[in-house]
Amino acid sequence: MSDDTPSEHDGDERLFALTRDNLLLAAILLFGIAGSGLVRRLLGELGYNDLGALVFMFGYGGMIFAIWYGWIRPMDISGPN
Repeated sequence: MSDDTPSEHDGDERLFALTRDNLLLAAILLFGIAGSGLVRRLLGELGYNDLGALVFMFGYGGMIFAIWYGWIRPMDISGPN
């Protein structure tokens, strides 16, 4: 039996809905943290420890900037007037 009343979980407003934006955010987090960490480890094992640290810093920092620029900056976080 189907119920035609709207529930609180209907629509595209769900937190864990598999949308293009959520997939992009997951990819940025994955490559920003795990990707730069793996490259840093690989460069460290090859003897380029300082270069690996730079790659990790720029990769992690770039991920933070991309998340800020794409998701946090456009939010209107002002209080009531």
